[in-house]
Formats: sequence, C-alpha cells, structure tokens
Amino acid sequence: MTWREKILSEFTPNVARLTLVADPDGLLLEEGVLAGIRERGFELIPFEDHVAFRYAYESKFRSLWDQGEQTDLVVVLRSAASDLGCLPYDLLQAGRRLSFNLGEIFPNLSYPIVTALDRGDLDALYEAQKRHTSGVLGNNDTKDFILLHVFEIVPKLIRQPSDLMRTLLRRHYREQRVPALLDERFMQVMRQQGDFDDWPIETIIPDREAFFAFLQERWPIFLNRSASQDSKSVNENKQPFGFEYPGPPDLPFDHDDIRVYIDNLFVEGLLEAVPHDRAESLSETWLAIGIRTDEQADRTRRVDGLLDTLAVDIPNEDRRHDDWFRFAKTWAELQALALESNAVLPELARQKMEALQAQIDAALVPWLTKRYAGLVNLPPAPPVMLHHIPRFLSRHVNEARHHKAAFVLVDGLALDQWIVIRKEITKQRVNYRFRENAVFAWIPTITSVSRQAAFAGKPPIYFPNSIRTTDKEPALWTQFWVDQGLTQQEVAYAKGLGNGTLESVEEIVAQPKTRVVGLVVDKVDKIMHGMELGAAGMHNQVRQWAAGPFLMQLFDLLLENGFHVYLSSDHGNIEASGCGRPTEGAVADLRGERARIYPDPLLRRQVKKRCPDALEWPPIGLPENYLPLLAPPRKAFVRKTESLVGHGGASLEELIVPLVQIERRDT
Repeated sequence: MTWREKILSEFTPNVARLTLVADPDGLLLEEGVLAGIRERGFELIPFEDHVAFRYAYESKFRSLWDQGEQTDLVVVLRSAASDLGCLPYDLLQAGRRLSFNLGEIFPNLSYPIVTALDRGDLDALYEAQKRHTSGVLGNNDTKDFILLHVFEIVPKLIRQPSDLMRTLLRRHYREQRVPALLDERFMQVMRQQGDFDDWPIETIIPDREAFFAFLQERWPIFLNRSASQDSKSVNENKQPFGFEYPGPPDLPFDHDDIRVYIDNLFVEGLLEAVPHDRAESLSETWLAIGIRTDEQADRTRRVDGLLDTLAVDIPNEDRRHDDWFRFAKTWAELQALALESNAVLPELARQKMEALQAQIDAALVPWLTKRYAGLVNLPPAPPVMLHHIPRFLSRHVNEARHHKAAFVLVDGLALDQWIVIRKEITKQRVNYRFRENAVFAWIPTITSVSRQAAFAGKPPIYFPNSIRTTDKEPALWTQFWVDQGLTQQEVAYAKGLGNGTLESVEEIVAQPKTRVVGLVVDKVDKIMHGMELGAAGMHNQVRQWAAGPFLMQLFDLLLENGFHVYLSSDHGNIEASGCGRPTEGAVADLRGERARIYPDPLLRRQVKKRCPDALEWPPIGLPENYLPLLAPPRKAFVRKTESLVGHGGASLEELIVPLVQIERRDT
C-alpha cells in the first residue's frame, strides 16, 4: 500500500455528506491524492479565507443539500487535529472528522526535515522507508537518507570534478526542487571534505541558472583544450578569463558521465553554442552541437534533436503538472526555432512538428480532465496556476518592510514568444538573469477570466459579477493586498502599457509608500488580434517590439527602484483555422473565436451538436452558469475559409504561460 492509498482508504462515498480534515502538511492537496478523492466523487474546499469559503459552501453545497441532493464534500483545514474545533459550529455538527500528517506516515524520520519536501517526492521516500530504515533517524541521518534515496546524492562519494558535475547535471536538468536545509547539509559535507575549495558550491548547488552559466563560461575553454595538441599551453593562463563565477577554468566535459548530457543541454537551449577558430575540424567530432557554424545547419540540428526528445516525452494522464511544464518549455524552444524569420526547415521536419502537435493535443485533454481541477487548491509556492502568483509574492513582501514586488502581466504572451523577448533583452542587457518557470492559465483562456484571476489572487468563482469584464481588476488587486496587511497607499495598478512613455509607472514607483505594483502590458495582445500572417508573423512583430526600448526601460525602472520583478501572461495563443461559425442568435454570453460561453447546459449542447468535436468544459473554479464550449484542436469558430491567431481554448500554447523572475546581477 502506498502512502496515498492509506489516505484514500478513508474516503468512501455516501458515508457522510461532509468530512472535516485536519491536514497540517497539505497531504490532501498533493496531485495524486486530489485526483483520487475526486475519482471517488468528493469535492474539496480548503478552509483558508472564511468569507470565500462561506460563499462557495453555501452556493455550491448547502443549497443542494437543502433540496435533498447528495454530494460528498471535504473541508480541509491546514492545521493540527486539535484546531478542528475552531471551525464554524454548523460544520462541526454536520461533519465527520479525520486527520493526516507526515509524522504518522514517516514515523522513523525527522518530521521537520520531511515536511520541507515537495509532496511529489514522498513516493520515493515512502518506498525507501519501507525497504531501508531499521530505527528512528535524527536530523542529519534523515537528511542523508533523503539525499540518497530521493535525490540520488551521496556527498561523501563526490571526490572528483566529474562526480560533482554529474550530480548537479542530473539535478538541474530534471529541475529537481531540493529543500534548502538538504542543500545546506550537502554543502556542509562537501566543505568538510575539502575537495572543492575553489568551486563556488554555495552558488551552483542550489541555483540552476548559476550552474548552467558556470558551465557556459567554461565551454570555450574546453573547446580550446580539445583543439590544442598541447593542453598545457591552454592552461598556462591561470585566471585571466574574467569569469563571473569563480572556480577551475577547465572542466571534464568529455567524461563519459558528463557527455551523455551535452547534446540535450545545447539542443534544449540550456547551453548556447559558441564560435571557435577551429570550428571546421571540431565540427567533425561530438563537440559539433556546441559550436556555432552555419546558422541554418545549427538550427536544423537543434530542431531534429528537439523533435526526437519531445516525441518520446509527451506526458500521460498520470504524470504531474511539472512534467507538462518541462515539456511545454521544450516545445516552446522548438517553436521559437521553427518560427524565426529566416528559418528554412526541411519539409520532413515540418511534417514531424505537425504530427507531434496533434499527439500533444490528444494527450493534454485527458490529463486536464483528470488533473486540472486538482491544481486549483495546490500550495502557491511555487505557483502552479495564475491565481497563486499574488500569494506567492506576498510571502516575499511580508518578510520585511523594505521588500517590494512588481507583477508585470504581458497580456497574450505565449511561452515561445517569451523566448523571442528573452533573446532580444539579452542582446541589450547582458547583466540580466532570468529564472524561468511556468504556470497554468485558467480555462477558458480569455482575458476576463484568466487575467482577472491573476490579479484577484483567487479562482473566478469568487468574482462572478465581473467575470465578463476586467473593470474590477484594480479593486481586486488592491483588496488582495489589503487582506495581506498592506494599506491601499502601498498598492498600485496600471494597464494599457506597451507603447509610448513610462510616465505613469515612473509616478507610481516614485511614491515612497509603494510596495506592490501590478502592471498590464497589452502590446502582444494587440499584435495578436490584428495578426493576419499567422504564428510566424506574431513572432516577427513581437521580436520587433521587444527590440525597442519599452521593456528594457520598464525592467530597468523597476529594478533600480528595488522591486523584485516577475513577468507572466494571462494566456498564450495559437494559429487556428475555421471550423464554421455557429448560428446561435443571442444565446451565447461570449462569442469568442476559440471559446464560447453559455448560461445553460442545454443551449451549449445544442451548439455542440453542430460542432461535435468541440469540448464541453465543466465549470471548474467558475460560476455554475458560466459554461464554456471550447473549439476543437487548432480550430476556431469562424468561417472555414478563415485562419487567425487567437486564444480561449485548452491547447498547450494557450494554457501554459511563462512565469519569469527578472534579476540584474551587479557588474
């Protein structure tokens, strides 16, 4: 029996219409547990905000019970079992009580250490506990046990540069999230051994971006050594390299354990190929992928590599959300390459892309059907959905009075278009660093739903009166932060940005009281809605805009004024062709190109009969009378002779959007 099965065995339908659960460690919010609870017919509501909870409880459940209908509801309190008595009296009278915590599941391991783990890592730990623990372990022994059995890290066995590189490549390539207290143990043991005194281990162990930058700086040195018959002549220059990250200049990229990663690092854009004087001869070796030669040949090589990688890695319906995040970022790299203005891809590569796109569309909908509803209530650190972002930012802002945060939402920006922007920014701001992640937009992926949720910090079900407009965004943004303890004078919001001057933003950040800024940049959305040249035209215009001064000046302004800067988007976009325009009169509340909204399931069903491949999306996190009908994959509700770039549906490109922290290193 797995740890999940132990929990799920307590949830039998129709035993009690209301179940109250003390869950201090968030075990019921783990994706697999959430999916299992929902498969058993239960709905789940966290008890966090009393007012928000009461609204959902009364409107979705209490009213049905009063009508004699049976539903199974789970109310989750993120506190110890002893705190269940603090719930409202009417809940305590009606509900049975359960409690779960990590101490019960992992009795032989140190509880404070286990609680720091990502809940997705508990599977490996549970299996290891069953097989390997014979007694109760203290803090350091628990840390070593987890490092070994969950992350495959044994610090005492890391003695050579290749050992450390292999360990960090495995970790950072997979984007493993290792808790800080485990990293501290890792670094403590490494320093005690004294084998890596000249390595910046405090930087490259916990920091993924720094690790790959560390490798990037040393790749040209390795190429020089490979090109030289006498390696000593290269190493005579002891440290005139001007490295940003100190440490040995020469790394063993050619070690067998390291070489297996090299192709993927360059193909997926984690490392960038560099020019070299001996490029012609070196390109005949395994080093070719990391050497810039002919632009078209380099692009074709990367496209072929990405196609091969993606074809075998499409997540199935049992995979976690972060598997889709990693996949979406790799798919975006492929799209960015294929849509470059001077790209000439072989016809076979284009056919493979189209076939792969169809496979992705076919795999994503079953996953969303099974898992999407469970994402809504996941913890906000790191954010998984757009409405998690304000709560994520609040943790930083509330740490200290001088902390400030800026949330820049670029309306309509897809992941592949972010790559275009990043490249343009990097050309002009070499000292910028980007910590790139992703989040799910809301379905339907339209502005009034998804962008509003991003600024409200809550699902759309909690703003039913404004779900068809964005007029309430400033008030929702301000209200969120007031609820977090800030004053209205410390919160600012501005929209309609992207062209012209930054006067309005300058006024906001110049106010000494301003601590939180929400900014809407709508230029990409405007480009999209006027686009007649498809996805390639989108990329070209986004590139031209990003090369201009606006974004650079905006980020400079925010960073210079001490803000932590995060960029995201409310939805992406796709190129779609018409499948026919439904003739429905005035029955649709919203007649979008990729999504239509109906107030009644019968009306929606009638339209679906005329477009049978459309998807009736359930009102997950939406008001009950807000029923989306999503266009078929790569299709739009327009005439069959038309094509467009639009949004509203549930394709990978519309649904998974960038979340990027933008930093500037000191020079």
